[in-house]
Amino acid sequence: MSTGGSIQAVSIRGRQFSVAADADAERKLGGFENTVEPNGDGTARLIKARVAWNLGGLMLDVDDTRADQEFLQEIADSNEFVTITATWASGSTFEGEGTIVGEIKWGSEKTLAEVTLSGPASLNQQ
Repeated sequence: MSTGGSIQAVSIRGRQFSVAADADAERKLGGFENTVEPNGDGTARLIKARVAWNLGGLMLDVDDTRADQEFLQEIADSNEFVTITATWASGSTFEGEGTIVGEIKWGSEKTLAEVTLSGPASLNQQ
């Protein structure tokens, strides 16, 4: 039986972030995406393209007293990948080296920032 629900925890370079309970995060493990290209004689070629892992739709609780938005921007500004972990409602934890991709926009009413994380190789279950 599978278990869905709220993300329990997200850690970016060792800093824990709470995630909005109603965030519907999407997980892509990385590795390869395949396409099949046909040949004129009815055979085909398998084309394997390496792709990055990705965690999207994360709505992180960003606290000004901890300078969370500045911390996230620092990660995005860096040229280095950092350790990222996420734990789902099922108790499964995934970890990978990565960074923040796209914009970091914080909303004043709910104090949430939607963040997308991505990295090379694969996101691995611990």
